[in-house]
Amino acid sequence: MRRQDFYFDLPEELIAQYPIEKRDSSRLMVLDKKTGAIEHKEFRDIIDYLNKGDCLVLNDTRVIPARLFGQKEDTGGKIEFLLLNRVEKDKWQVLVKPGKRARIGTTFVFGDGLLKADVLDIDEEGVRIVEFKYDGIFEEVLDKLGEIPLPPYIKQKLEDRERYQTVYSKKEGSAAAPTAGLHFTDELLEKIKEKGVEIVYITLHVGLGTFRPVKVDNLDEHKMHSEFFEVSDKAANTINEIKKKGGKIIAVGTTTTRTLESSSNSEGLVVPKKGWTDIFIYPGYKFKIIDKLITNFHLPESTLIMLVSALAGRENVLRAYNIAVKEKYRFFSFGDAMLIK
Repeated sequence: MRRQDFYFDLPEELIAQYPIEKRDSSRLMVLDKKTGAIEHKEFRDIIDYLNKGDCLVLNDTRVIPARLFGQKEDTGGKIEFLLLNRVEKDKWQVLVKPGKRARIGTTFVFGDGLLKADVLDIDEEGVRIVEFKYDGIFEEVLDKLGEIPLPPYIKQKLEDRERYQTVYSKKEGSAAAPTAGLHFTDELLEKIKEKGVEIVYITLHVGLGTFRPVKVDNLDEHKMHSEFFEVSDKAANTINEIKKKGGKIIAVGTTTTRTLESSSNSEGLVVPKKGWTDIFIYPGYKFKIIDKLITNFHLPESTLIMLVSALAGRENVLRAYNIAVKEKYRFFSFGDAMLIK
């Protein structure tokens, strides 16, 4: 398949610039992957599509203030860091702008010297490996100096950091939010539990793999960047028990989907696992774990719309997206949601 097969025309004014006031009052498009039928709902109606004995799987990662602004130590040239993945204690994979200033051996300074970073290495994709130096606890220094890294298509500054976190975010480590989960409230999750739906948490720290653009025409040539994930014994056992009893597995977001599919075995069960995944899901992929998907509306020609198309069919998805444009649904991180059932 080719990248251009996933293009659709998206007017810029449909890119949501701010979160809706009430998380669960965003719009919800429901797409039947077998028939292509579409319904228009509100997100709080999601409960009507979840049944007793089903399993709702959520990614409990938490976004860190991963964007840092500083300067080159010797010249004062301005620099921007985006922390991607922790390699080990004080060593991180980092995206740097402008990259030409970040040669191996260069030192950068942040917050009047509260934090320093030495560039140790550069991989073939231009990602830097840096080592940070500081006094005290790194997370506290980062919280003081860093900013929550909103995607580049969001131009407005976010007043409340928590609106770019899910209400169930717990494990710090993401450079971006698992945005399908932003629609849930504590009250809605409680109602879902009361209905007899099992709620399970897994973790994938969102990094470059999720939002790196596809630059090649032939999808077989695209390489995903690795992201860290973890599925506990308890989560795996719960999901497997529900599958055996005939319950449906509903993944909240593409990151949850990629985590579950990365943890699957040949028997179609989830294996407890911790490690790195670079799984790239696009049409032709046979899903082993998930039955339904709750997701947002994604960028044209992105790996995310390709994953959605693998589940629901490319023609169904592009038709649904064109209807979403016509009906003025809000797109991307702070936008509306879709349920593929």
